[in-house]
Amino acid sequence: MRGVGVKTLDIRLREYVRSVSQGETVLVTDRGRVVAELTPPRQERSVFLADPLLADGVRKGWIRPLVMTLTHAPGSPKGYCSLENILSGLDSDRSDRLSI
Repeated sequence: MRGVGVKTLDIRLREYVRSVSQGETVLVTDRGRVVAELTPPRQERSVFLADPLLADGVRKGWIRPLVMTLTHAPGSPKGYCSLENILSGLDSDRSDRLSI
């Protein structure tokens, strides 16, 4: 773990981002006080939350990420889901929302 002042971070941002991408944590300081922490992405981070706006919405509780496992028929491409499975999932989601 290493620390860096805001001004230095501004000048050498690429270097610090490279360090973080290699697993190092960087503490950002302003006048000797830690104001931010740069860390590598968590392993459990969903690929669907790569968009910063979506990730912020999830973090603040405005939206919930989709938790769904796709079932596919034997011999079909991975990730394939039949229309019937999709529609039944939508119906069950709608019924859950109506019961609130």
